[in-house]
Amino acid sequence: MKRLSGSICALATPFRGGALDLDAFARLIDQQLAGGTQGLVVAGSTGEAHALDNDEFETLVRSAVERVAGRVPVLAGTGTANTRKTIAATRRARACGADAALVVTPYYVRPTQEGLLRHFSEVAENGGLPVVLYNVPTRTGTDLLPQTAARLARQAGVVGIKEARGDHERIADIVALKNPQFSILSGDDPSCMRAMLAGADGVISVAANAAPRPLRDLCDAARGGNVEAARSIDDALAPLYELIGVEPNPIPVKWCLHLLGLGEAELRLPLLELSPIHRERAARVMAALSDGIQVRQSDAA
Repeated sequence: MKRLSGSICALATPFRGGALDLDAFARLIDQQLAGGTQGLVVAGSTGEAHALDNDEFETLVRSAVERVAGRVPVLAGTGTANTRKTIAATRRARACGADAALVVTPYYVRPTQEGLLRHFSEVAENGGLPVVLYNVPTRTGTDLLPQTAARLARQAGVVGIKEARGDHERIADIVALKNPQFSILSGDDPSCMRAMLAGADGVISVAANAAPRPLRDLCDAARGGNVEAARSIDDALAPLYELIGVEPNPIPVKWCLHLLGLGEAELRLPLLELSPIHRERAARVMAALSDGIQVRQSDAA
């Protein structure tokens, strides 16, 4: 697998009538590839992994792998609150053709740092796929500290980290861990530009679902050291960043995809569609972006 870098989209999972909408999923993947996205995450937090059964998980991963046909890496979200279950999910992802596993810190159980070290080590040694660590304390209640990540960054089979804490100190501490086998990926859209200007390799982005080309352009500018261009693109994307944070992910971004004709806004309980109070705002934000998105899609076609 090539080193992970650039704009990687954490794909939403389209549903229709309670079932997977594989047609919309294929169109979403095509939109991402046409927009220059450099990697895809299937069945992560944005993909409502918590709401998928094993058959649906495997169907999504296989569908993505077949559609992508080797053009970009496909990462499968395999993390659970239990190490044995995470290993099993990672093995299923491997059997379906995934290139790597995105493994979130175990949620709810709140392990110690030594417990996190052993968890990720076991998955890397026994899951059969390269592992990308995923730290998102606001969702899991557990923070993978930089010192623990540093130990894992030297382990065979651990190829990167998605760090969703966007504060300046954490960005600096995590970027310092980069090595030839270990990619640093922001997991926080609003701070991803700062992370890349500081040396991060890229971003695993929610916003890229709705704006793949602008996110690719942002990554190219920031990773290339073009500060002025990066800031200009980041400023233009700020309304989208703010929108996708008005309700828990992936509620707002699914509404955005619905406005773009890329599936229904349907989620699975306990998540509900975007509240009516935010829908006019969503329409304004997407209207400001959609002309540029559509032009670039037409050019790519």
